[in-house]
Amino acid sequence: MTTMQKTDFLNYSHSIGLSTMTGRGFYYPVDTAFDDEGKIYTVSRSLDGDNRGLRVTIYDADSKYYDMFGEHGEGDGQFIWPTAIARDSADNTYVACEYLNRIARFDPLGKPMSSWGTLGSAEGELDGPSGLAVDGDDNILVVDHHNNRVQKFTTGGQFISSFGSAGEGDGQFNLPWGIAIDGEGDIYVADWRNDRIQKFTPGGEFIASFGESGRGDGQFHRPASVTVDDDGYIYVADWGNERVQVLDSEGNFVQSLRGEATDSKWADAFLEINIEEAAARAKSDLAKSSIEFFNDDPHEESSHIEKFFWAPTSIKLDREGRVLITESNRHRVQIYVRS
Repeated sequence: MTTMQKTDFLNYSHSIGLSTMTGRGFYYPVDTAFDDEGKIYTVSRSLDGDNRGLRVTIYDADSKYYDMFGEHGEGDGQFIWPTAIARDSADNTYVACEYLNRIARFDPLGKPMSSWGTLGSAEGELDGPSGLAVDGDDNILVVDHHNNRVQKFTTGGQFISSFGSAGEGDGQFNLPWGIAIDGEGDIYVADWRNDRIQKFTPGGEFIASFGESGRGDGQFHRPASVTVDDDGYIYVADWGNERVQVLDSEGNFVQSLRGEATDSKWADAFLEINIEEAAARAKSDLAKSSIEFFNDDPHEESSHIEKFFWAPTSIKLDREGRVLITESNRHRVQIYVRS
């Protein structure tokens, strides 16, 4: 791997978010998807053991709030520990739940259609479903986290095929998480504990591996999500390093981002009403100009410096080419554009 940094490859645009239990906002969001009309769908996981805030929030890149759907429970249209969200060409929405080991399916209006999946390791069974992606034939690809594989299903949950096994070799996984499909149908998987991104053919044959364990340029620590643009650039939510990295199509390092968040429109509206909280916030050192005491620990830095990514769990490209990073611990989405 070589370094060819373009410091202005991605530029910060704005943030969207607000910590709320219902309605406009998120509560520990984990993943984001889109429709053809410009609407954005972000699923919130809430805190384990706390069912408040579980939902899918619908909004757009201009911060307009539309609606929400989904709720806590074990029935159709319900989930407990959501991990991922995806949408098919018919505008149906799919949400993975690692607690129930199933996929919930919603119609274009957010009404429950069906749920499928059961705990196990046989073909078609799931153990901790995480990443979701929809291919050009509207098949649903599910990252089967604890089974160290990727499985392909029909929209109704019928098993089609799978690839991957446990290990450190080419084509093997150690607790994989995120997944993406490029314009050619090739599949990219965030191989979480192996600290790398792997690329496969549409049929699941290994093509290449990018990255290794570390904090340096082009290195990863527990990557959670990956996406690819039409030019082949690879965007990685480097969760364990609290950053986003960009690679070219050959895996060469292009750019690293720690986050540039500003207040969202939703937050501004909240602070206009909550005057005392706004006053306290204005007195706070949210930039933490002195970070010597963090000892170069990215988690400590991110937890104290508000603009930084803190738990970037998902990275996605919308249909306008904007890069949206869902960061769970600050209940927001940071949006970037290519220069």
